[in-house]
Formats: sequence, C-alpha cells, structure tokens
Amino acid sequence: MVFSTKKRFIAGVTCPKCAVMDKLQAYSEGGVDYRECVSCGFKDQMRVSSMPKEVQTRVNTTAEQIAMQTSAVRIIDPKG
Repeated sequence: MVFSTKKRFIAGVTCPKCAVMDKLQAYSEGGVDYRECVSCGFKDQMRVSSMPKEVQTRVNTTAEQIAMQTSAVRIIDPKG
C-alpha cells in the first residue's frame, strides 16, 4: 500500500481512457492501490512492483565514494 485511503489528485497525469489531464485520483482501498478518473469513470488497480531508485547526487553520496572516484590529473607542458 503506497497511498492513503483519502482520495488525492495526481498532478500532470492524463487518463489512459479519455486522455484528459489532471482528472486522476489515487487512493488505497483494502490494502490495494487504485487510480480513478473523475471525468470518465475509469478505474484501475495500480501495481507498483518496487520502489524507484534514488538518483545519485552530492547530497546522498558518501565522502568515501567521492574519494574513490577522484583521481589526480597531471598537466604536461606541450612545449617541452
């Protein structure tokens, strides 16, 4: 169960049946997640297989990981 029992709109999503944007609601009922269109009445069970991976950024990267990726650069004089 990912969503609460209270119905909430999902911003920026289009309905797969009527293609109207910003009309889908997400909610949980009996431990099962659903999405429902208030425009056409489309209702579908949402199947989330796994949590999405977190994007690696400087905020969630440890100092050890940064040190492993860092290497020294040797600058060579092209004239000599």
